[in-house]
Amino acid sequence: MFHKEGGKIILIASSLTILIYLFSHKFLSSTMWLEKGIQIVTLVFLLLVLQFFRNPNRKITANLNQIIAPVDGKVVVIEEVYEDEYFKDKRLQVSIFMSPINVHVTRYAASGKIKYSKYHPGKYLVAWHPKASTENERTTVVIETKEFGEILYRQIAGAVARRIVNYAEVGQEVIQGDDAGFIKFGSRVDLFLPIGTKIDVVLQQKAIGNHTLITHI
Repeated sequence: MFHKEGGKIILIASSLTILIYLFSHKFLSSTMWLEKGIQIVTLVFLLLVLQFFRNPNRKITANLNQIIAPVDGKVVVIEEVYEDEYFKDKRLQVSIFMSPINVHVTRYAASGKIKYSKYHPGKYLVAWHPKASTENERTTVVIETKEFGEILYRQIAGAVARRIVNYAEVGQEVIQGDDAGFIKFGSRVDLFLPIGTKIDVVLQQKAIGNHTLITHI
């Protein structure tokens, strides 16, 4: 199963693979090693595109007492920081870094009402750079939840990413686990939670979107 955001890219990659295969077979068949080499490289590229846009079926039952990982990746930050865009006070930040081989679907970490949703154009620093959270291309979304109050998540583009897709709209009621967007070829998602929140993950832990528990009551 593939994410809808990959439809156009997958179609182009598949078409190019077929064209290159036919071209190499017609014009390079006399040089077997070159023909097969080009075909293998093209096929590997197509497989990489397909795996990047994969969208595993991870339906869950929403739980108001839990916040779950919004993406796949590795937990790289757990610390108190000053959040200066929306809260303008201290929050507990949990960041998950996504490598190119991770699933890049963003899912809602909690159920609630969208209070804030804003896109910011920006730079393309590597996702683990300290300034990536405030200087890179990013979106900031705030969900008002019943049990945790307002929580904020931020999709951050990396050095390769050039497009962030965000489905959250102010006033929208969202359900934990549903599709919230996609980051094409990049990056990181930051969660900002109330100070004092008990975190159920540790640094360097592998997180799985819709499976890994970030915190619970």
